[in-house]
Amino acid sequence: LPVEYEIDQKLNITHRDQVLEMGVDKYNETCRGIVTRYTKEWERTVTRLGRWIDFENDYKTMDPTFMESVWWVFKQLFEKGLVYQGYKVMPFSTACGTPLSNFEAGLNYKDVRDPALVVSFPMLNEDGSGGSGSATEEVSFVAWTTTPWTLPSNLALCVHPTMTYIQILDVKTQKRYILAQSRLSQIYPIMNNKKKWKPAMAAELY
Repeated sequence: LPVEYEIDQKLNITHRDQVLEMGVDKYNETCRGIVTRYTKEWERTVTRLGRWIDFENDYKTMDPTFMESVWWVFKQLFEKGLVYQGYKVMPFSTACGTPLSNFEAGLNYKDVRDPALVVSFPMLNEDGSGGSGSATEEVSFVAWTTTPWTLPSNLALCVHPTMTYIQILDVKTQKRYILAQSRLSQIYPIMNNKKKWKPAMAAELY
């Protein structure tokens, strides 16, 4: 969808409803208009690279004759029982409602910050109650997740048998937490700064 992507950027289109409002026929015509924009540049570049192409009798995937030929081939395969339905994990455009090729998926690749949350889960007494004034009421498990949208359906917390867990007293909030030792830096981001962080600073945090 490189053509559609460029048109969407040009017309500031972010949702399919905008395409429907504009009119699919007008949207398609705008897309066709840029397909041949760099035809001459393409011909010169390909010729310089030494690739032999019949530019006078070429085809474009947007041509109805090309699309009809593909459907004809597919029909022949279907009638011979060579078509089956399967499942494959593929990049998907939620805006366009269509799978993407590897090229298209990487077209607008960028590093982004994934949403992440740190959530505390207060411990309960053995009978399942908080128990006013109990020691366990003041301790909470801490979980870190990069898929916060799954939290409403979470039913349990899991711990890893080989990971080291620690209980800390957060100096700022005066609350006790149990978490994986390797995730301390998620609670205290300064620990990720190798230039500023010094082990002696830990006493100021927990």
